[in-house]
Order: sequence, then C-alpha cells, then structure tokens
Amino acid sequence: MTSTDALDTLLAGYVAGGLPEPARVLVASHLEISERNRPFVRQLEAMAGAELETIEPIPIRHRDERLARIFALTADEPPRAPPSRHDPRLPDALARFLGRDLPDLRWRTLLPGVRECRLGETDGCEATLYWIRGGKPIPAHTHEGLELTLVLDGAFSDGEGRYGRGEIAIADDEVDHRPIAEPGTDCLCFAVTDAPLRLTGPIGRFFAPFMR
Repeated sequence: MTSTDALDTLLAGYVAGGLPEPARVLVASHLEISERNRPFVRQLEAMAGAELETIEPIPIRHRDERLARIFALTADEPPRAPPSRHDPRLPDALARFLGRDLPDLRWRTLLPGVRECRLGETDGCEATLYWIRGGKPIPAHTHEGLELTLVLDGAFSDGEGRYGRGEIAIADDEVDHRPIAEPGTDCLCFAVTDAPLRLTGPIGRFFAPFMR
C-alpha cells in the first residue's frame, strides 16, 4: 500500500507547483475523482498563501516589459479544453491532457487482455494509459525510478495493496510487483514514470523485446 508519507510528499509537490506536467495532471485527476485528500491540499494551499504574505516584496526592474514578454510567449498557447464529449471515467484534467477521447487514441496490445497507449514524454516523464481485462496480470516488474499509477476505473492488487478508482499507487526501485486487475471489472489506469520499467519475471523477460 502506498505510504501516507509518499502520498503527502506528492501532494505537497503539487501545491508547490514543482511536479512535471504528467504528474501534475495525475494528482489533479486524483483530486477530481476522490474527496479524501482535498482537505489536506486546501490546508497546504492556505499554509503556502500565509507564508507568501510574510515575504517582503522585492521590486523588479522593468517589471512591465518583462510581464509583456512573458504574456507574449503564452498568447498563442491557450489552455487546452477537454473534448466536448469524453468518457465519464476521465477527469477533466486528464481529458484536457489527452485532447482526445479514449477510442481516438492509439492503443496497442501488449499481452492477451492487456493494452497500452503511450502518450509520449513531457518534462522528463513518460505518460501511459493501461487497460487490463478483469483477472489479468501485468508482467512482474521493478522500476529504475518512480512510477505513479492512478486508477480511473476498476481496481488492481499487486502484493503491496489494493487500489480502486481515484487511488494512487506509488512504486520505486525497491518495489518488485505484479499488478493484477480484479476479476469481474476491467481496469483502466493512467501511469507516469520518470525512468524505464524493468521486467523481472520469466514471462516478462520473454515478452520484454515486444514491449519496447
């Protein structure tokens, strides 16, 4: 089970604005789906605001000119809107990030009952959607960095804990696990990694060349 400390650290990074975009989208989506951590995030935001009020303002030379340049850089990049109609399992934050609905994405089959859609690299992180048929496993693997997984639908267990809709699983290089979707319901997940996964089981090693 993801430790409270690890999740609190992730949420604090979100409030501080220090997360890469895919991780920020993942946390924002978690907060849309689940009410559990919203009070904690509001508390962190209030603390951050109070801290800012104690800081003495520092005059910035040529402030107006600098602001004009900043706004000019972003003027041609309006915020992405979610598709006018999208799968109800997708939070708005994730729908905006994807820019398309689930059927319009490019999916590929990894194994029987397991499909993925790689969304590319942003801010040094890879973002991926996984669809896992109920009762099917993902090959055992560990991590060369950090892996964040948000459950969008269904649930999975991995020996570390059980994760249902709206919950975040956090795994690092000390975790070697084999996620299995709960029988009866397909599992849809959004995963963010900052380094490659490393397959560890015999089946995973056999399929490794086909999963790159």
